[in-house]
Amino acid sequence: MRLRILHTTTYHFEQPVSYGLQQLRLIPKSRTGQAIVHWNMEIEGGTRQTEFNDHHQNRVTLISFDPSATSIVVHCEGEVETADLHGVIGKHAGFAPLWFFRRSTELTRAGPNVRRLAKGLREENEDDIPRLHALSHRILEEVLWEVGTTEATTSAEEAIEHGRGVCQDHAHIFLAAARSMGYPARYVSGYLMMDDRVHQDASHAWAEAHVEGVGWVGFDVSNRISPDARYVRVATGLDYREAAPVSGLRFGLGGEALSIDIQVQQQ
Repeated sequence: MRLRILHTTTYHFEQPVSYGLQQLRLIPKSRTGQAIVHWNMEIEGGTRQTEFNDHHQNRVTLISFDPSATSIVVHCEGEVETADLHGVIGKHAGFAPLWFFRRSTELTRAGPNVRRLAKGLREENEDDIPRLHALSHRILEEVLWEVGTTEATTSAEEAIEHGRGVCQDHAHIFLAAARSMGYPARYVSGYLMMDDRVHQDASHAWAEAHVEGVGWVGFDVSNRISPDARYVRVATGLDYREAAPVSGLRFGLGGEALSIDIQVQQQ
């Protein structure tokens, strides 16, 4: 399947910014199951300083703000060829060893709520992939999809307490629980072509666990499936913070407003 993606991120600042830097993880990965046909990024109000691959092999673009900038606009446009591999990415590659993905983070620490969700899964399911699908189903039953109840800083434990969350929260809970059972697991940010709309106001997130003899396998808790040809992987990390599409810092007074417009459709 060939997917066409348009992604515009706009920051408006109440007062001119004296200095700012942003890291952009907005260039999809070319590897098993997907290939970039073409990808273009344009920046208004800032200057591209450098590009590099981080320790997760994410392509990172570093941009600086123009002097006294009052807005930053990042516009991406491209096409990606995808294949349906039933969520199987395959063998591990990259600079970080597999044991690194068993590490917990502030957002994915397994406390009593996570351990309760994972309890009994090994006994109920002899095989790894059915066990991880069962975990995915448990999470969605416990934490219903609802926008506006959590934030980017909400941890897996906190999301379970709320009982509501979005794809980012579902992924963090999955990571915490899977790691507590001994699986290497990582966060994925990217795009999903939806059946009922073209325009979206946020990118998508899901999780991957490494299964012995199979490799990395994706699990989209929010949609109860493993990623198929409608999904485009952009960045991976231990949690959202390492795979965030945009992150950075700025010096200046006043607040800011963020708007995102994403379009994903079959070409």
